[in-house]
Amino acid sequence: MNANQLRSKFLEFFKSKGHAVIKSAPLIPDNDPTVLFTTAGMHPLVPYLLGAPHPLGKRLCDVQKCIRTGDIDEVGDPVHLTFFEMLGNWSL
Repeated sequence: MNANQLRSKFLEFFKSKGHAVIKSAPLIPDNDPTVLFTTAGMHPLVPYLLGAPHPLGKRLCDVQKCIRTGDIDEVGDPVHLTFFEMLGNWSL
């Protein structure tokens, strides 16, 4: 299975369980001046995790593009990356 197939199967599974599929937010957040990058799948959902209603409902799933720099000195070994896609399913 390649990465595209994995993404599709993940989203299809949660869609079949009633989740709405949401798009990946930008790597540089539009509406959060407190951070430089989107670093986790939950980051774009913070307002909704805090109680605001999401326009697509309470059950969501996504493949969120993320950048992490906290362990940038470790990049190059088999487990540390700066860019990755986080698969998420959410119940708000």
